[in-house]
Amino acid sequence: MASLRDVQNQITGVKKTKQITKAMNMVASAKLRNAQERIERFRPYANKFYEMLGDLAAGADESVHPLLEVREEVKTVGIMVATSDRGLCGAFNINIINTAKRLAQAKAAEGKTVKVWCIGKKARDAFRKLDYEIVRAEADAMTSFDFTLAASVGNELIAGYVSGDLDEVHVCFGEFQSMAKQPPVDLTVLPMAAQEEAEGQGESGSTGDYLYEPSVEGLLAELLPRFIKVQVYRGLLDTSASEHAARMAAMDNATKACDELTDRLTLLFNKTRQAAITGDLMDIVGGVEALKG
Repeated sequence: MASLRDVQNQITGVKKTKQITKAMNMVASAKLRNAQERIERFRPYANKFYEMLGDLAAGADESVHPLLEVREEVKTVGIMVATSDRGLCGAFNINIINTAKRLAQAKAAEGKTVKVWCIGKKARDAFRKLDYEIVRAEADAMTSFDFTLAASVGNELIAGYVSGDLDEVHVCFGEFQSMAKQPPVDLTVLPMAAQEEAEGQGESGSTGDYLYEPSVEGLLAELLPRFIKVQVYRGLLDTSASEHAARMAAMDNATKACDELTDRLTLLFNKTRQAAITGDLMDIVGGVEALKG
């Protein structure tokens, strides 16, 4: 059985750990409010943007814009993976990374070349160990970012698709649905036809006929590149909010685990102390009996 000092040291260590996890929970809660506000303000814009662009692209020919072109043979696939820079947020990062890995492995098994854009330190560290070409790695980007980062990454993806270096583009991120649910998402952003077909199966299909000024071709030339950047930015915002929600849940569970462990160690401490007292009493009684004898 452990000594009283050992058990007491363990109790002290667990209580100090609880202070840390509780503080991290509070910090994550404060950061989550800001991140949640950003994604909730941006989603209506992104959804309406998509609805309008779907109406525009539905009746347009592939020759109108290079981003509408669907390649007959897909040779190279680009994958942008957005994770957090720090850990201690449960299985949040590993779920996103596994989703991206499965996608990359499936494409590689089909004989396609896979190129990866890693946004977040965890994504960079994970894909460095794999045999895929990392085009761009942003290690400390998720701590503080704005639309500039999404525009920069989006421009690289667009340039690769237009030049023919990429034939298909995916964005993998954690979607913030609620405090308890942040599932990994694999979103196909290029070619546009794949995105339109997938979305057309839902409730948010084309809403009707519109008259556009200037022409549809002119609008598509302006809006299609922005659409890609909007999808990238939405993925970054979702990942940021999801990270803080996942960290809050992980730290809350850790705090509860510390309480349970403290209770068990306190019980062990009391049992150990009682055993020590009982042993001392037995020695005293034995000594007294020896003197009497």
